[in-house]
Amino acid sequence: MNIYREKINSELADWKHQIAHPPAPSFRTIKRIQRKLNRLIPHQVHNIITHAIKDIVRAVLYGAEFSTPKREGTIAIHHAEEMIRETIWFYSSSAAAQGAITGLGGLVSSVADFPLWLSIKMKMLFEIAKLYGYDTKDFQERLFILHVFQLAFSSRQRKLRTYDIIANWDEMKAKLPQNIHEFNWHGFQLEYRNNLDLIKLFQMIPGIGAVVGGCTNHKLTYRLGKTAMNAYRLRKLNSNQLSPIN
Repeated sequence: MNIYREKINSELADWKHQIAHPPAPSFRTIKRIQRKLNRLIPHQVHNIITHAIKDIVRAVLYGAEFSTPKREGTIAIHHAEEMIRETIWFYSSSAAAQGAITGLGGLVSSVADFPLWLSIKMKMLFEIAKLYGYDTKDFQERLFILHVFQLAFSSRQRKLRTYDIIANWDEMKAKLPQNIHEFNWHGFQLEYRNNLDLIKLFQMIPGIGAVVGGCTNHKLTYRLGKTAMNAYRLRKLNSNQLSPIN
């Protein structure tokens, strides 16, 4: 177990370095191109995506369809993480298949990809939480999930702030919103949309959309899953609960 703990500590150190590391110089150029492409997308499409994200965020906070029961019994951390890796791969593959299908139809069907893909990612996060031994019926556990999501899909400045919240969760959770009306869903969806990879926009182009949609959905869903693993590892490590998982 000490060897596995050392492995986790090493991976957490690398992860923190990646979060703190400034983006490459080409990042600003990519963002400028992304903003220009976003302006080409009809306003109605932006509205549909915005409302879809809003509804799913609300469902995550209060919807029973996302809830998963807390895992019963005790399991060693390395066994739990074997199952978590399988879970991440399953949902990444499911997201890839969904992205390929919606990418076939270009702009119109790609609009449907955003809420469908977001639902897949959120369900994966709830599964990961359960495997780490957390009860997602608890409102604060759902807030933690949303912070994990923000950590994966946010600007560097927001990533650093969110990392600090996760790293000090036991202290910070009491200061967070206690009901849905206080949650900043608008800022949440803006960060999410503005920090998707540029290539995701090419999913809306007929012909290449299927390939782009499949590859990008897999890549970004996998990234989210790894972010969740490290966030829960950090939380357990800081609470001296790394092993075993109840």
